[in-house]
Amino acid sequence: MPETTSPAWVHQLRPYVPGKPTDELKRELGIERVVKLASNENPLGPSPHAVEAMVAASRNVHRYPDPACFDLKSRLAAFAGVESSRIVVGNGSNEVITLLIRAFCTREQNVVASQYGFIAYKVVCGAAGVPFREASANGLGTDVDALIAQCDENTQILFIANPNNPTGTYARREEILRLLKETPEHVLVVLDEAYTEYVTASDCPDGLTLLGERENLVVMRTFSKAYGLAGCRVGWAACPAFVADRVNRVREPFNANHVGQAGALAAMDDAEFMAKVVELNTREMARLCRGIEDAGFSYVPSQGNFVLMATPDGGAPLYDALLKEGVIVRPLAGYGLPNHLRVTVGTESENQTFLDALTKISR
Repeated sequence: MPETTSPAWVHQLRPYVPGKPTDELKRELGIERVVKLASNENPLGPSPHAVEAMVAASRNVHRYPDPACFDLKSRLAAFAGVESSRIVVGNGSNEVITLLIRAFCTREQNVVASQYGFIAYKVVCGAAGVPFREASANGLGTDVDALIAQCDENTQILFIANPNNPTGTYARREEILRLLKETPEHVLVVLDEAYTEYVTASDCPDGLTLLGERENLVVMRTFSKAYGLAGCRVGWAACPAFVADRVNRVREPFNANHVGQAGALAAMDDAEFMAKVVELNTREMARLCRGIEDAGFSYVPSQGNFVLMATPDGGAPLYDALLKEGVIVRPLAGYGLPNHLRVTVGTESENQTFLDALTKISR
């Protein structure tokens, strides 16, 4: 019996490979303690208030969630300083990326993003058969002028992650303002700020304050990182009303689950916990970087909750050696960075386990 055919671009795709699960490594090596520093998760988890809200919400999981996300959209609109009609909620910010491409792109148009940018932009374009144009990076940082130069009359969307994953680099406010001004008016600029809560650099802009700088601007955020709700899959964007309207026409109904909506609402109101999350990340980031340097490796200064470290002999051997020590980090060959590893900032204990393993391996 012949196989049902699929489009050529589907055959060219490589499935997304996430960070290795801890249970998988435990089974493989027969060990009890594994430290996972691979997926940029918040090591403190969600706010206790968010946990309480999600437990309460779980009693009603036999009901469909609010498809309009009314309460969450209202809270996000107040936070962003826009009308609720300009808020989009997704099953993680990854789905927002997918919805934007589905709503605005055809196979005759293209999407632009940076070399070493978040890989989801390229993956989603590939799945939709939409041409993807990659702008050369400036070293490991985003080159705003290269992004602008890649745009043509067929460009529909330009994605820029700021800070960028996996490099941790960022474009300064003046660079973002130039991007917003000089990118052709018909292009939808999507500023992806998944790690904005961790930013300490004073010249890294808050995209929500730039919404008035350009009509075709989307600012995208997530509850998966600093808010600690990665398992609930809640992302959102502030955008023009016409963008929200188009996205709502193509999104699946009930795309934001009931428990996640409740957790996100409660998490937004716990400023004290967020301050604790950011303080831990800032403090441990500095210690992690010192330890990486002391072990003889270089790193890229980061504005996220992760560090990109260089490995002169290639990332794969060091990645494998760390696995044997019960430490999971992220190899980056899929990003075109085969000589680098990405290390998430964990708790003090988790980071020490990584540094001890790194020191042992590098002797």
